[in-house]
Amino acid sequence: MDDVPIRNAATVIVVRDGADSAGPLEVLLLQRSAELVFHGGSWVFPGGRFDPEDYAPGRPDDHEWAARAAAVREAAEEASISVSADALVPWAHWTTPPGRPRRFATWFYLAGLGEGASEVIVDGGEISDHLWITPSAALEARDRGDVELPPPTFVSLLRLARYSSVDHALASVPAERYHRFTPRLVHLGEEGQVSIYPGDVLSGTDSDELDRPGPRHRLWMVRPSWRYEELSD
Repeated sequence: MDDVPIRNAATVIVVRDGADSAGPLEVLLLQRSAELVFHGGSWVFPGGRFDPEDYAPGRPDDHEWAARAAAVREAAEEASISVSADALVPWAHWTTPPGRPRRFATWFYLAGLGEGASEVIVDGGEISDHLWITPSAALEARDRGDVELPPPTFVSLLRLARYSSVDHALASVPAERYHRFTPRLVHLGEEGQVSIYPGDVLSGTDSDELDRPGPRHRLWMVRPSWRYEELSD
């Protein structure tokens, strides 16, 4: 039994329109310090665990409020980016699978970068670098081995790649399905592993029968490139 405590956290996916607002959608990625235990060296979205002050006074169980407050605070602390809690668009919820040194229940939000926003300045502690990049370019860089992406970042970038602009994304996401990812890992030895998500035929089971007929919702983390499946019967 995994006895690593699950801590609440929040992440904000900050997007902008590139090239004088006429280019394709770009997303802000931050590189975590290589010395960090949890995803050290990986490229991620701004985010972190809740602080006590993120909760509204007298509302210790209002995790949605705290998640929005934490997302705003982390964007400011890690990248000097200002986002509005009221403008955050719910994106997804991820829980770290068992077996990791740190586990988090993380609320993900989408936010557009406003006009006149300040320059990105990373904190130089937990975050060592940043870049603005199109989702497709980030995924191609991962396949080349140039960047390391955790599964939630990888899956989110795949979804982001469907949108042509910030307005397109912000208008589309509220009408789409809200996923709660609670992964179960199936190990494939040296080849890699498969992460099983809710909605998959193997979700809620202990089976490793990856060819079992039925709906698919899984991430194949195998060489040379990862593959995400979300298919119904």
